[in-house]
Amino acid sequence: INTDKATQIIFGILLSILIAFTVGAISQWISRILLSFDFEKKSTAINGLFGGVALSSIFYFILIKGLKSTPYTAKEFDFLNGLTINQFVDTNLMITLIVNFFFWFLVSVAIIKILKVDVYKLIIGVGTFALALAFAGNDLVNFIGVPMAAYQSYEAWEASGVAASEFSMGILSREVQTPLHFLLLSGLIMILTLWFSSKARKVVKTSIDLSSQYDTRERFEPNGLSRSLVRLFMTGNSLFVKLVGPNNINTLNSSFVQKQIKRNTQDAPAFDKLRASVNLIIAAVLISLATSLKIPLSTTYVAFMVAMGTSLADRAWGADSAVFRVAGVLNVIGGWFITAISAFLVGGFIVYLLHIGGNQVIAIILFIVLLIIGKNYINHTKESKNDREEIRALIVESNSYLGVIEQTGDTIEIVMKKSFNIYNKLVEGLSKNEIKKLNKAKKEAKKLSNDIDNLNNSLFYFIRNLEESSISASNFYIELLGYLHDLSEDLTYLSKISYNHVNNNHPKLMFSQIKELQQIEETITLIFKESREAFKMRQDVKEFQDVLLEKNNTFKLINEKINLQIERTRGEETSPKNTTLYFNFLIRTKDLVTHKFELVEKYFNVVKSL
Repeated sequence: INTDKATQIIFGILLSILIAFTVGAISQWISRILLSFDFEKKSTAINGLFGGVALSSIFYFILIKGLKSTPYTAKEFDFLNGLTINQFVDTNLMITLIVNFFFWFLVSVAIIKILKVDVYKLIIGVGTFALALAFAGNDLVNFIGVPMAAYQSYEAWEASGVAASEFSMGILSREVQTPLHFLLLSGLIMILTLWFSSKARKVVKTSIDLSSQYDTRERFEPNGLSRSLVRLFMTGNSLFVKLVGPNNINTLNSSFVQKQIKRNTQDAPAFDKLRASVNLIIAAVLISLATSLKIPLSTTYVAFMVAMGTSLADRAWGADSAVFRVAGVLNVIGGWFITAISAFLVGGFIVYLLHIGGNQVIAIILFIVLLIIGKNYINHTKESKNDREEIRALIVESNSYLGVIEQTGDTIEIVMKKSFNIYNKLVEGLSKNEIKKLNKAKKEAKKLSNDIDNLNNSLFYFIRNLEESSISASNFYIELLGYLHDLSEDLTYLSKISYNHVNNNHPKLMFSQIKELQQIEETITLIFKESREAFKMRQDVKEFQDVLLEKNNTFKLINEKINLQIERTRGEETSPKNTTLYFNFLIRTKDLVTHKFELVEKYFNVVKSL
């Protein structure tokens, strides 16, 4: 192993993370102070100045710096007095930078003043192209490097006529020219993957959610390190405020006052065009600069950390979201390094297997790899589809009373379906004493609880989005969330006590207890199914009335089973753990049914009054 080069790459990547985050934060902070959130209303000169800096940076670092590694820069031109492009730029660097800036400044002013075009849209378009070009110049090498090394090693060995065991791989230490058709094929594969891959979209969504200026569905749980970092920076911020003084702080704060925007769809932008421009420009410039200097870095790390730096500077990480966002960044960075270490170890292990097993091992490994890829693809596609459907159904976006009632019907129907599936798994897991089934129910109950918590977290924005006359919609939605929260808490508790009981190897439920639970489950299953049908046909009031008629019978059945268990405890029952589990399960099931009927009754009363 070339340890010197490997160490250089590792430290280069670590350094690129720090530099990208810092440069992104400073650039966004300065841009926001100069332009504020009302940047579109600033004067033509100020917006033109930003456009000049942005476009000239892209032109210099992407084109001029990028051309230095191409054969065209080695040619001498008469109009440059016989100098090559590289020689001319190096000799007249200051003049090149000044002319470059003033040219693009004038272009930006002309675009704004004469063509009446939004210069920020142009910057975003050019910046997207520049970042794609920067990625291609770096990531294409990572993508094609390993297979090309293998292919050209084989070609070199085949041409040498030497036995494979005696052939040296010294050829890999030299610079290798990649055939053009391989580059084109690799580029096409990358384009198609980015266009069609749902995993690629999921990766992008992670970055966007973590950098969103607005409320979003937080996907990461806070941890001790994220909390400590937030406290540390809050303390540092307090010291900075004292050092700068309240008057200067008020002046700075005026640039960070946001406009109130109603965001009615999930596809609404996560941040404004100014931050989008800074993200693209800084990431593209840093990647291109490092590539031209042959400094090792990860394009993904740089682009992601620039976005996180601009988010921090733009105050997207407020007191409501900071611990979640910082935890997300730490998770992503940690995931990168775990992946790198895993790749190193697994790669070495597979090579060792190939060394001792030969062609047979190659065939087996290829089969296992294809099997894993196929299984992951099927599972990911299925999970993505289910997640999209559930998220769409749970989100209430309407701003009118009737619209809220209609959409909450879909939300309740989804929750009913999930609740039934979880309860079914719990009874089945306890009946068969299956820890896997109970663990699955526990995870689903936690996910349902998180989904409902996300609805609660978005309550502020829901109310802000409603029409002024729809106060009754707010009251209805708040009560609905309360019932849904109670329902999820019941399922979380049931899954917890059931899982812990079996996981601790406590005595199994008796046959009579299992039969009673299954009887209760059949009744509850019928109620859940009827409830779902009622919410599907929510305009038919009779469907709700039929469900509510089952209320007393269900409570009567559960109370009978509680009384039977009391008799068993006084007579034949000998296990305290078994008794505790069964009583708690029955009592919490009664609470679950109570909250379910409250949910149906509340919705029934609203539909009846329309």
